Amino acid sequence: MNFFSSLIDQLPLSVQNFFNVELLGNSIESYFFAILLFALFLGGLKLFLNVVLARLARLTSRTATTLDDNIIGILQRISSFFFYFLAFYFTIKTLNVDGRFQQFLDGVFILLVIIEVIKVALNILELTFNHIPSIQHNQTALNGVKLIMRMTLWSIGILLVLSNLGFDISTLAASMGIGGIAIALAAQNILSDLFASFTIYFDQPFQIGDFIVIGTDKGTVKRIGLKTTRLQTLQGEELVISNRELTEARVQNFKKMQRRRIIFALGVEYGTDAKKLKKIPEIVNQIIEKQDGAEPSRAHFKDFGDFSLNYEVVYFVNSREYGEFMDTQQGINLSIVEAFEKEGISMAFPTQTIHVVKS
Repeated sequence: MNFFSSLIDQLPLSVQNFFNVELLGNSIESYFFAILLFALFLGGLKLFLNVVLARLARLTSRTATTLDDNIIGILQRISSFFFYFLAFYFTIKTLNVDGRFQQFLDGVFILLVIIEVIKVALNILELTFNHIPSIQHNQTALNGVKLIMRMTLWSIGILLVLSNLGFDISTLAASMGIGGIAIALAAQNILSDLFASFTIYFDQPFQIGDFIVIGTDKGTVKRIGLKTTRLQTLQGEELVISNRELTEARVQNFKKMQRRRIIFALGVEYGTDAKKLKKIPEIVNQIIEKQDGAEPSRAHFKDFGDFSLNYEVVYFVNSREYGEFMDTQQGINLSIVEAFEKEGISMAFPTQTIHVVKS
C-alpha cells in the first residue's frame, strides 16, 4: 500500500485529489489498490493451477507409482469458485466495510473452507482405500465404512460452521446425542449386525468363496453384507446368517486348511493268520503312497473288537477340496479290497457265535 501511495504522489495534483476522494468509507486509492491486489492474487492462483500443477502432473505421469498422480488430481479438483472467492475475500480485508457484510463474508469463507477440506479429506480416504488391496474384496462393507466417514465429517463440518456463525451448538450437540441414543436403542440389533460386519471386514475370519462351518450349518460364502452373510449350502439352497451371530459363534474355515488329516478304520476277521496281520500296515501304507496327493502317516493294529480285529490308519491329503479327498479315499478303499483279496484276507462284518452246551 505504501509503494502504491508513493506512485500516486508522483502524479499531478489534480489526479492525487481524485484518488483521495472517499466513497463508502474508502478512498479511490484504496479501491484501486484492492483491484490491483485482487488481480495479483488471482493471477498467482491461476499461475499455480495452470502452470505449476500442470507441470507437476506431467512429471508424476512419468513415475512408476500412481500415488503422486492421485495427489495432484486431488489438488486439481479443488473448486475454481473457491479460489475466486479466496482472492475476493482477502482483497476485501484491505477495505473498510460494514460489520454485518464482513461477518457475512467471514461466514461464507469458513463454509467454503470447511467444504473443501471435507472434500479433500474424503478424496484422501478414497485414495487410501484404493491403495490397500487387502480390503478391496468386500466392497459392501467398504461402502459402509465410507458412508459412516462421510456422515461423520459432514456432521463435524456443519457444527463448525454453525459455531463460527455465532450459534450455540452445545444444545444442538446435546439434542443430537440424545437423538442418537434413542436411535441406537431402537435399532440395537441392526447396529450390532452393522458393527459385526466391520469386525468381519477388518479381522477377516473368512472371505467370499471360503467354505465354512458354523455349528450344524455349512456352506460357501457368497456375499458379506452390512447386516447378513449369505452361504450356499452343499444342498444348493441359500442360507442367510446375521453377522452378529457369526462373530459370536465358532467358525471353521476350510479355506485356511492347507491339507486334510484323515483317520479311518478297517477290520478283519478273527482267525486271520498272524503273519497276514503283521503285513496289513505295510500293505495299507504302500497303497496310500501310490495315490496322487496322499501321504501316509501311520497304520496300526489298534484293538480287538466285538467281531473284528481293528486297524486304525492315518494319512494326509495335500488338498483342501472335499471332492479330491473323496476321490483319494475311494482309490485307497478299492486298492485295499483288491490287495486283501490277493492276500486272502477277509474283511470282518458283524457276526455272533452261539455255543450250545448240553446239560
